[in-house]
Amino acid sequence: MKWIAAVVIVDTEPADQAVELITSLFDDLGLPGVVVEDPNLEPSEGWGEDALPKPEHHTVTGYFPKNELLSLNCRQLEQGLDDLVRNRDIFSRVVYREVDEEDWAESWKAYFWPEKLTDILVVKPTWREYTPTDGEIVIEIDPGMAFGTGTHPTTALCVQMIQKYLKPGDSFLDVGTGSGILMVVAAKLGAARLVGIDSDIVACDIARQNMMLNQVALNKYDVKYGNLVAHITESFHLISANILSEVVLVLLDDILHVLAPGGILICSGIIEANRDKVIDKMQATGFGILEVQPKDGWVAIVGNLKPSMDK
Repeated sequence: MKWIAAVVIVDTEPADQAVELITSLFDDLGLPGVVVEDPNLEPSEGWGEDALPKPEHHTVTGYFPKNELLSLNCRQLEQGLDDLVRNRDIFSRVVYREVDEEDWAESWKAYFWPEKLTDILVVKPTWREYTPTDGEIVIEIDPGMAFGTGTHPTTALCVQMIQKYLKPGDSFLDVGTGSGILMVVAAKLGAARLVGIDSDIVACDIARQNMMLNQVALNKYDVKYGNLVAHITESFHLISANILSEVVLVLLDDILHVLAPGGILICSGIIEANRDKVIDKMQATGFGILEVQPKDGWVAIVGNLKPSMDK
């Protein structure tokens, strides 16, 4: 199958808010999984000797199938970019290139190396070798076409917060699970029950594959296809939501019915500029803020329900 890569080059500084808003445009077009390149990103372990050069610009790339909807999708994307210029003074340019599905699935792998996310957790792509030291827990990930390799600051923040707040035996829900990496982390740290939900059916399949790759027992987890928590009937001790700020705000309207008494919510995917907006909505919903953790222009916000709001 042929695909068209729509590469949006950001010409605005600082780029963090521009990247989030452009990512949201792709999400509105039904492409929740995008590739974000950041020229300032530096892996904690450094780049491998055979790694590709660092990108020159901030870019956001989405992949449109080359079909009868292609022209419409491109026009809608360009209209959205024009609106960002008029309404937000966010300037960008888009270039298109054709790729084969096999090329798409393989070419980005040169950028992905083992990454130590916490003192004990290491995420490793399946095609790389890594020898763990004593006490390290290795997460095997093959993200395929789904978002979530562990190297993005928002995912790394979530991993750190899960390690800090998850207790063995807890139940765990991951909203917008992508590759399933956060579910795998929770499983490795002792969660007894795991559920992931995503609005991308491909991501759901990849999340299941990564759970099996990490030998998580089939009776411990479930991956659901759906939008946010509308079809979730269980309640959970710990919930993570590594999604766009605008989506976090919508999620908060329905989060209370899936959070167990005394439960904790981890919100990530939030740029610094939207930090207070999310905190205000969490507090209005009944959450006390436990922690706000920044990283490279992004923040993770951790809250728990005030006693009067517990179910």
